[in-house]
Amino acid sequence: MGRILIILSFCFLTLSSFSQLRKINNTAFQRGEVLTYRAYYDAILTGKVTAGEATLEITNENRQIAGRNTFRIVGTGASKGAFNLFFKVYDRYETIIDEDAIIPWIFIRRVNEGGFKIDQDVVFNQFKNIATSNNVTSKKTTKNVTTKVKPNIQDIISLFYYARTFDVSNIKIGDEFSIDFFIDDSVYVTKLKFLGKETVKTSLGKFNCLKFKPLVLVGNFFKEPYPMTLYITDDKNHIPVLAESAVIVGKVKLELIKYSGLKNPMTSKVQ
Repeated sequence: MGRILIILSFCFLTLSSFSQLRKINNTAFQRGEVLTYRAYYDAILTGKVTAGEATLEITNENRQIAGRNTFRIVGTGASKGAFNLFFKVYDRYETIIDEDAIIPWIFIRRVNEGGFKIDQDVVFNQFKNIATSNNVTSKKTTKNVTTKVKPNIQDIISLFYYARTFDVSNIKIGDEFSIDFFIDDSVYVTKLKFLGKETVKTSLGKFNCLKFKPLVLVGNFFKEPYPMTLYITDDKNHIPVLAESAVIVGKVKLELIKYSGLKNPMTSKVQ
């Protein structure tokens, strides 16, 4: 991976002299932000049963790529308690995104879920709109796969931060935002449909939120649309405080339980 990045950096330095990248107005996040979530199952018969915990951190590091400033974002997730007995999970994701364009240069994925492993390294050349990846799973290995991608392509972590930069000042019910992203050597599209505003109660208190329904197109990676509801703070931070998906009995939820290093005051918190 290191040798690839060195070669890539020289390419970027050459290409950057005649290539332009977009400029995103980011007022939502900064270095040092840390968000921690609890994943749990919620039903009348069982109450809230914690399954795991996940953290997203924007480190203080500023790695220069093609002379451009970047954010380094690390996401980790692990199962907890009784869930470790029958399905142990430890996932680690890392993305390095351009500070101005909010697009990824590097994506690293380390997944270990119930013994199934995925090691994936992706280098994005956002000037040429290509992604080069190395993939190692429990079943097979593929090296140096180059895929043509769309301009300003995202990975599955960077898209979360890019979505937080959207201007929702004049948003209307039914409005949709589309994001192209790259995973497993393929390009997919996710859409965020705005459903309205709602006050949501969590363990941290009550928050005024924007309510969205994330949808994805059916394909090799996604077999059906994902029926999730997402609640985003109605302030300048645009932080997801709750995500929930209905199952046969009850709901699976991801809830914000801790935050620090925010760029703006959490004015959406009302109690």
